[in-house]
Amino acid sequence: MNTLANKIALVTGGASGIGRATAILFAQEGAAVAIVDINRELGQSTVNEIEGAGGKAIFVLCNVTSAVDCRTAVEETVAAFGRLDILFNNAGIIRRADVIDTTEDEWDRVMAVNVKSIFLMSKYAIPYMQKTGGGSIINTSSGWGLKGGGNAVSYCASKGAVTNMTRAMAIDHGPQKIRVNSVCPGDTDTPMLRNEAKQLGEPEDKFMAEAAERPLRRYAQPVEIAQAVLYLASDAASYVTGAALIVDGGGLA
Repeated sequence: MNTLANKIALVTGGASGIGRATAILFAQEGAAVAIVDINRELGQSTVNEIEGAGGKAIFVLCNVTSAVDCRTAVEETVAAFGRLDILFNNAGIIRRADVIDTTEDEWDRVMAVNVKSIFLMSKYAIPYMQKTGGGSIINTSSGWGLKGGGNAVSYCASKGAVTNMTRAMAIDHGPQKIRVNSVCPGDTDTPMLRNEAKQLGEPEDKFMAEAAERPLRRYAQPVEIAQAVLYLASDAASYVTGAALIVDGGGLA
């Protein structure tokens, strides 16, 4: 415990799924956490759970595709806790469709939430990290950021961008002692994954059974991805930057 003692973390998409699990784990490990999300009710619920266990957290309502909102989220985090050490760029959406059936608006929305948000949050967070001698940024990519997948062209494109954007950021900001890595989950039991079944018009139980078809014969739980993010955020990964950490039960093996 206390792996992140005295650290300040900001988690986008912190109201549910992997973001929520990571925010709670960060707090259990001693960090004060800013929960950044578009869903106030669920975001505040995450804060309440952290505070109920004796941790420190705030909720910041934020549309991560908005430069104004992202800058405000970073500023409110620093105002509340005095600094920013860890940025977990986790907010994301998926549209299950091929090129023909993906609309221009859907393409733009996926790229904005999954890629532009990382650019914006990092743009405003990095100067604060520089002032305090460094930090750790973790970006949520995907197994489909390393290989292609069916009927998810905008998502695959966005996650491929996240993976390589992470490498570029690691090169740019390593001299400032800011480590930048991505985590690449496989199918994880989140509301977003279960919504994919609806998008594809498949029975949820059939879809989830197919998601478990990997060497470990199951899909991940959010806390299992959170554990990998915790490693990348912590001093245990002090010499790790520019990496894409695959956490997928062997799906890409």
